[in-house]
Amino acid sequence: MPIIDFRFRPHTQKTLETLSNSAIFRKGLLESGKDLISFVASAKSMADIAAELKEADFMRAVIVGRDAETTYQFQPNHEEIIPFLQKYPDLFVGFAGVDPHKGMTAVYQLEDLVKNYGFCGAAIDPMYARIRSNHERYYPIYAKCCELNIPIIITTGLSPSSPNVTMESAAPIYIDAVARDFPMLKIIVSHGGYPWVGEAIGLALRNTNVYLELSEYETQPLSSAYIEAANGPLQEKILFASAHPFCHYQDSITLYQKLPFHEVVRENIFWKNGAKLLNIF
Repeated sequence: MPIIDFRFRPHTQKTLETLSNSAIFRKGLLESGKDLISFVASAKSMADIAAELKEADFMRAVIVGRDAETTYQFQPNHEEIIPFLQKYPDLFVGFAGVDPHKGMTAVYQLEDLVKNYGFCGAAIDPMYARIRSNHERYYPIYAKCCELNIPIIITTGLSPSSPNVTMESAAPIYIDAVARDFPMLKIIVSHGGYPWVGEAIGLALRNTNVYLELSEYETQPLSSAYIEAANGPLQEKILFASAHPFCHYQDSITLYQKLPFHEVVRENIFWKNGAKLLNIF
C-alpha cells in the first residue's frame, strides 16, 4: 500500500548529529537508551534514503523543518532539506520550520523558501518557542500561509525531556482559535495533541481545516479514543506519520498495519487523506 509520511526527517549524518547534540533532544535520546555513537553511525546518504523509501512504496515523505534558534539555539535546517527537494521532488515534501520570535524576518524567509526552493508548507513548535499557538507572534505566519495557500504543522505532545518546556504551551486547545481566525488554513496537529486526546479529537471534529497525526502516541494510555475516532467521524482527518528517525518508519508502518482500523480507514490514513491535503490528485 502507498505511504505518505507526515513527520519524516532523513537520517543523514548531519541530521543525526544535530539531534544528538541538541539541547532539546540529547537528554531524551540518552534516557530512551539510545547509544548516540551508534545512532549517528546509522546515517545513510541521500541516495540510499530515497532508494529505501521507494522500495517501501512511499508516495511522499514530508520533511518537517525546525527553527528554534531564539530559545534553544536550534538553527533552521532548511539547507539540509533543500537538496532532497531538488533531487527528488516527486518523493520529498518540505515544510519550513519557522521561529515566531524572528518576526517578519521569519515570514519573508518562509515566502522565499516556498517560492524559490520548493517548500510546500510551514512548521512551528509552540513548546520550543515557549509561547502558545494562539499568540499574536504567530499570526503573521498564519496569514502568510493563507496567502501562499500552504498548510502548517503545529507540533504538540509531551516533549518530556526537553529543558524549560511546559505542557501548557503545547496544548491543542489553543489551536481552536487559530482554526477559527484562519478558516482557509489547513492545520496538521502533530503527535495527536497528546495527552489532550479528547480535546484534540474535538478540535478536528469542530474545525474542517484541522487534521491529526498520531506519531509516537498510538499506543499510549487513552489512545484507544484515536482509533475509535478514526474508524468513525475522523475517517478523513487522520494522517500517517512516523516521527522518523526517533521511531523508524518501518516500525510505524508495521504498527499501523496491526492497529484495529477498518481497512478503508487504514488506506485513508496511509495515503488517501494525505494525498488530498497535499493536492497530489
